[in-house]
Amino acid sequence: MSRPSGDTASILSHQTSRTLRAPVFTLDTFSTKDFIVKDFIEALSDSAVPASRSSGPSSGQRAFDPKPLIRTFEHALSRLNVLTEELQERENELSGTVRRAEVQHNQSVESLGQKLNQAIAQFQRLDSSLNGNSSDDGGPDIGGIAAVRIGERLEELDRQMQRAQDAKFLVQCWQDVSEMGQMPQLEDMRERGGGAGIVRCAHIARQLLKLSSRLDPEGTARTNGAANGVKRRTGMPGSRFPTREIIEKFLENLEQDLLEQFDAFYRKPNYDGMRECAVALRDFNEGASVMATYVNQHSFFIDRDQLINEEISGDAETWDRLQDPDAEPPGVEPSLQSLVDEVRIVVQEEAVVIKRAFPYYEEVLVRFLQRIFQQSIQQRLEMVLGKANELSSLAFLRSLQAARSYIAALVDDLKSHGLTEHPEPVTSHIAATLDQQLEDLFVPYFVGSSYIEREKKNLEELYSSLLLKFTIYHSRRRKMPTTYFASLAQRGKELAASARDAYMDRLDSTELPASQKAMLLRIAGLKEDHTEKKDIEVTDEDGKLSLSTAKRMLKWLAEGVGRGLELSPTSETPKDVQNLLNLLLTHMGEIYLETALDAASDHAASQENMKTPPDLTHLPLLHTLTTILHLLQTTTTTILLPLCTPNLTIRREIEKSTSGTLTTLESKLSNILNLTLTATLNWVAKCLTNQKKTDFRPKDDMDLTLLATETPACQSVVSFLSRVAQQASSALSGRNLHLFLAELALGLRSLILAHLHKFSISLTGGLVVSKDMTKYVELVRGWPTGEDLEGGSMDVLVEVSNLFVIGPEALRERLRGAAGGGEVQELKALIGRREDVGSVGVQAVLNGI
Repeated sequence: MSRPSGDTASILSHQTSRTLRAPVFTLDTFSTKDFIVKDFIEALSDSAVPASRSSGPSSGQRAFDPKPLIRTFEHALSRLNVLTEELQERENELSGTVRRAEVQHNQSVESLGQKLNQAIAQFQRLDSSLNGNSSDDGGPDIGGIAAVRIGERLEELDRQMQRAQDAKFLVQCWQDVSEMGQMPQLEDMRERGGGAGIVRCAHIARQLLKLSSRLDPEGTARTNGAANGVKRRTGMPGSRFPTREIIEKFLENLEQDLLEQFDAFYRKPNYDGMRECAVALRDFNEGASVMATYVNQHSFFIDRDQLINEEISGDAETWDRLQDPDAEPPGVEPSLQSLVDEVRIVVQEEAVVIKRAFPYYEEVLVRFLQRIFQQSIQQRLEMVLGKANELSSLAFLRSLQAARSYIAALVDDLKSHGLTEHPEPVTSHIAATLDQQLEDLFVPYFVGSSYIEREKKNLEELYSSLLLKFTIYHSRRRKMPTTYFASLAQRGKELAASARDAYMDRLDSTELPASQKAMLLRIAGLKEDHTEKKDIEVTDEDGKLSLSTAKRMLKWLAEGVGRGLELSPTSETPKDVQNLLNLLLTHMGEIYLETALDAASDHAASQENMKTPPDLTHLPLLHTLTTILHLLQTTTTTILLPLCTPNLTIRREIEKSTSGTLTTLESKLSNILNLTLTATLNWVAKCLTNQKKTDFRPKDDMDLTLLATETPACQSVVSFLSRVAQQASSALSGRNLHLFLAELALGLRSLILAHLHKFSISLTGGLVVSKDMTKYVELVRGWPTGEDLEGGSMDVLVEVSNLFVIGPEALRERLRGAAGGGEVQELKALIGRREDVGSVGVQAVLNGI
């Protein structure tokens, strides 16, 4: 089929566009929430496409005809213009309606404001008239004043009438008791009046008692003139009965009935009834009887009274841990812990009951808490501490700390719970009561200096036991000094026996418990059977310093200081720390470290002039000693001194005592190092004396290969000093090691320089000297001397060895480059040891400078 021409297509399009229907939509189309502009445009486009085109064959491609779309959008645009006009008209109508509504609203608000102002003015006029102020017209408005005065007068008349009725009733009751010996009206009020009637009955009975004391002081019938005199003075008839006894008996019965009634209500329980009885009994001794009844009959005290006599139990392992200073404390005693836990629950539960049953609940709660702390907790606490005291001083102190900590936690829990004020915190009165009860529990154990004396005694006993064998070991060394190991190895039976007996006598004299004696003997490393007079065997290890021993001493001190921080008042902390630190400085500083340093010093001094290489076995001691010194200084500086800051005087005293101890120990340490240096250099000097004269003047036919090695004297010196440096490096560290090796190097240099002055050195011998000097320098270079030894200090030896191998011209240049006159003279002296010093060239050099 042939494609239609352009005119034909235009006609078809025109015909098709005429058949299209105009799109239909209203304002509601655009007001819906689902309206989307894109969908609206697509719908218009779809409606403009002819059906024949959308469903026609796809084999032939037709030209695009925009006219249907144009016509469709023209119709839509015209429709939108119409809708816009309608929308504008509607908007104008609504705007007019809003303006009219706003005008009407403003008028209504203005009208209501005027009415409100009128109401306020009327109220002010009424208030002014009631208060007696002047009215608006200037005249006084006395209506309000009259009303107020009438009301006050009526109230006064009512009070007078009530007092008259009470006085009348009181007179009637007095007549009954004075003339008949009975009080029927009060009895009737007591039986029928209920809670309020009982309160009024008790009040009247107390007034009768006061009346009886004035009108009938003796309380008995009067028939004599004196009685008539009383009648005339008072205007009242004389009493024929013991009125005072009758009234007091009535009050006693009334109180007893109220207490029985209170107890009955308590057992039901009926809190309202308990409260009425408590109110009535308030007039009887300020409620003391009802509070005592409530507290005494509480099941907690009845049950606990039956258990209070139970013995303190617990497994043997727990009690052993409690008195073992190296074991962690086991905590609070189980029976005391159980009691405190039960108290926490009972008090919290009972506080609710007390608040519901008593209008003066705070006083009742105070009585209840006092009874719990002063009876139940105190009795069990005394039993626990008594048991601990039977074991050892440490067991007592640990039990005291654990108990106070646990009971203090109870007090804090009760405060935070609030008790009668739950969930709010307790009142200040209850908080003060709890704090006072806690303090009263432990007052007997902190009177004066009793607590710190216990701590000092315990620490001294532990330290003395721990250092017993060490002390015995070194006491023998001081009494029988020989060489270091010989003095430690010998056994002085008499001295050992006396030291042992002195220790045992001290244990026995303090009347310590058997368990504490056994524990101290175990710490001392002795058998429990100390009654047998046997020698105390000690070994070399007992006389050496031990880092573990020092750590134990510091740990025991830290425990005592921590316990003091918790138990002693804050104001006593600096003084307590000072007392305990002084014990540590005495035992660790003087008895332990100084004794070991003295032993090492004696041994080092004994090695100064030995015929054999000096024994430096005392050096390893110095490593342990410096470590312990560091621990002691760190403990004092970082832990103890900050605790003494509040008291600057004590802080300065502690700093002075600690510094004095450390200075003494460091001085002894320095002395040991100096003695060791002296002994070492003495032996080096002795090794150098073995130098042969032929070593530096070898024969001409000597094998030159022998010159490649150091001389025997040099080898012995280097071998010995290598061992010394190794021992020093394992014993010292830091600055101490650097200083020691630097001093040793300088001493070696001085000895070698002096040594060269003793020999005549040939040219070939100069090579031997150079070889020895190089070996010495290499030896010192391998030492960790730090900055305490200048880099070129030992290189002088190499330069000196060159003086024996260089020619005259080089010697002249060397002498000219000397720093000063002293060095020049020293160099000349060394050059004078050359074998060819008499030659013309060398003499010319020496004479020319």
